[in-house]
Amino acid sequence: MITIITAMLVFGIIIAIHEFGHFAMAKLCKIKVNKFAIGMGPVILKKQGKETEYSLRLLPIGGFCAMEGEDSQSNDKNSFHNKPVWQRMLVVLAGAIMNLILGFILIMFTTLLYGDMITLEIADFPRDTETGASYSTSKTCGLQIGDKIISMDGMRILTDTDLSYKLQNTESDTMDLVVLRNGEKIKLNNVKFYNTHTQGRFDFKVQAQDLTIFNLVEYSFLDTISVGRLIWISLKDLVTGKYGFHDLSGPVGIIETIGEAANSGENFKQSLTSVLSLASFITVNVGIFNLLPIPALDGARFVFLLLEAIRRKPISPEREGMVHFIGMAVMFLLMIAVTFQDIFKLVN
Repeated sequence: MITIITAMLVFGIIIAIHEFGHFAMAKLCKIKVNKFAIGMGPVILKKQGKETEYSLRLLPIGGFCAMEGEDSQSNDKNSFHNKPVWQRMLVVLAGAIMNLILGFILIMFTTLLYGDMITLEIADFPRDTETGASYSTSKTCGLQIGDKIISMDGMRILTDTDLSYKLQNTESDTMDLVVLRNGEKIKLNNVKFYNTHTQGRFDFKVQAQDLTIFNLVEYSFLDTISVGRLIWISLKDLVTGKYGFHDLSGPVGIIETIGEAANSGENFKQSLTSVLSLASFITVNVGIFNLLPIPALDGARFVFLLLEAIRRKPISPEREGMVHFIGMAVMFLLMIAVTFQDIFKLVN
């Protein structure tokens, strides 16, 4: 029960942060907000403010910030469509931006819990403790202690997140590397990563670095970019067919995964680190996904505003609202299908 509550709390906070981004920016731009809700479905708690109705709803699978004149005509001077287009753009983007900021903060906090920072510099290669024989194949391919990995197969390696992804998801047996060695960039072609002892690809150890405020902020910023880039790569793989519908997860699957992360550690600190690490990935995912130009998502709303700015003429709110309504309906159908799939996986 505790793990389920933890999972729903994490998921709820991520959605709340997103909607709060829209809400806060709307208030800053003096746009009238009629309703602000966390969750979907039946209302659990509700309070009417001076201008806005605040509510907490049963299902932690979303939320909304309903602004005056957002999807229909309104004569109110503080309605969404009566504000300058640049202000409306800021309001639309604010939710995703808040998710990315939250991801950055969570990565920074998770790194603090680890106590040090993982670098991209080769520290050592595993070897037999008795004979001293090396287990590393990459060492025989030219990789050396002190090398800092810059890129792998043309992909810029920003943090250990990128490093892990390339080693775990590259199908080719060898990779072309660029490393920084004694201040000079060196190309290493056809490097094979294989640990003859574990039979895995991690055949080297990387250097850990003591944390300072400067390298902590730098690492957290770069790792947020890395996570966001991996999400784009995953979306590309989904479109090209590398991943299928069975690989998708909805709220049920996400909550289950968060619960597993909460139970994965041997102590509270390890469990908290696992949960926060996963939460950072999810919130960046939510931010990136909402920027896609899919009807009903923030990305599509931004596209409509961009068209308005170019045409210098607003698109009919009713027509735009209909497009978003159709998109929302399709999204709900997809969510229902994915949820049933998640439940089926749980049952099995």
